[in-house]
Amino acid sequence: MNFDKPIPVREIASWINARLIGNDQLQLTGINEIHKLRSGDITFVDHPKYYDASLNSLASAIIVPAEMNCPEGKALLVVEKPFLAYCDIVERFRTNEPLITQDSTKEIHPSVIIEPGAIIGQHVRIGKDSHIQSGVVIRPYSYIGERVLIQSGAIIGAQAFYFKKWPVQYQAWPGCGRVIIENDVSIGAGSTIAQGVSGDTIIGEGTKLDCQVMVGHGVVIGKHCILAAQVAIAGKTVIGNWCTIYGQVGIAQNMRIGDRVTIFAQSGVGQDLEDGKTYFGSPAYEARGKFKEMAALRNIAANYISNHGKP
Repeated sequence: MNFDKPIPVREIASWINARLIGNDQLQLTGINEIHKLRSGDITFVDHPKYYDASLNSLASAIIVPAEMNCPEGKALLVVEKPFLAYCDIVERFRTNEPLITQDSTKEIHPSVIIEPGAIIGQHVRIGKDSHIQSGVVIRPYSYIGERVLIQSGAIIGAQAFYFKKWPVQYQAWPGCGRVIIENDVSIGAGSTIAQGVSGDTIIGEGTKLDCQVMVGHGVVIGKHCILAAQVAIAGKTVIGNWCTIYGQVGIAQNMRIGDRVTIFAQSGVGQDLEDGKTYFGSPAYEARGKFKEMAALRNIAANYISNHGKP
């Protein structure tokens, strides 16, 4: 999430009662979790496993649970529970307000068709010639481009399935990201697109989603992709342009799928996929090699049966 204007790091430190180490002259421009950090961001880390990654990231300021060596030019903000400090900062800018249909913050082009029963929340923008069918729910801070079709029962901006694990419970991360649907996109009936946690969930221009597709928080889908029914994409995955993903494919979190990739039905993706290739299986591998492997296994079984009879 970007701040409306740069905020001095000393001011943020005062909000969360943090001890400031390092560069106290920084002006911070946004807040993000570790997966989408940019220069000017503030983030947090509360597990030793991720200390190095956070300290050496693009982030300008890091909220930490203990004093440690501060990289040159950065700032560390020391608090007892960094996650709660992160939540406090987020909620200053994006409170978890309920959806309100009657307000003045929506920006909807006069040419947009909104069928009866569609629910559209505050801070939503919808571009010209778009069509929102009955039963659609568009939650706050969703941005819909031009000539977009959203079919009945789709939910845009659902809360991210993303939780902090404490010893006695799970705590939901406060969401401050948006959903951005670019021009000429089609969203099928019953599909769900989750709100970004700190970055945006983006559906690229010209992409078409079939019915009952699940797009997780912070996912970025490129331009002119086709996703068939019941595809599920976990959070923070990035998919390139002109990809074809057949029905019931599952893609794990934080994957990178290249341009012009094809994934055959019911495949499970647990690793990055290279540009221009076709994949199949669970775990998914290049389809040609996977088919050869399957044929070889069938031949082994057939030879065993011919020599030994059925087991």
